[in-house]
Amino acid sequence: MRLRERLARYRDRARDELTAAFREERTPHQIAASFATGVFMTALPTGGVGIGLFFVFCSLWSWVSKPAIFASVAVLNPFVKPAVYVASFQLGGVVLGSGQAAMPSTGISLAAAGAAARQLLVGNLVIAAALAAIGYVLVLQLTRAYRRRDGWLHRASLVSSRFRR
Repeated sequence: MRLRERLARYRDRARDELTAAFREERTPHQIAASFATGVFMTALPTGGVGIGLFFVFCSLWSWVSKPAIFASVAVLNPFVKPAVYVASFQLGGVVLGSGQAAMPSTGISLAAAGAAARQLLVGNLVIAAALAAIGYVLVLQLTRAYRRRDGWLHRASLVSSRFRR
């Protein structure tokens, strides 16, 4: 399968999941918060454990929108994740004031590996938080616009009062 086709498949999947979330009887805040939570977890280097945590979140918190949280996986797809990690490593160096962790020419030392891991994690936390914040605002606005366009405004306000805590 070609790159363009795979990217189109991820885009369509994210759009379908978000559209399903917009139609749920949840508040725009709940949908946006679910998406932002998913983006934050997906951006972290969890090695796939993040997706398992989605199921835990969905069972623990009744307000979580399943389609919205799983849409984040399609948004931060395998084509985007390497760029997130490279940017995380670079940003971590800036935040920690270390530039880039230098690897000795004779091999990788435990200290250098630890410094590189710290640099990646610090940068990744900052980027994950920023992407989650951007995702929250974007999905909040998209949910409101979708519901306004489809005449959900009155219905959503009734539902909002029912789901508010």
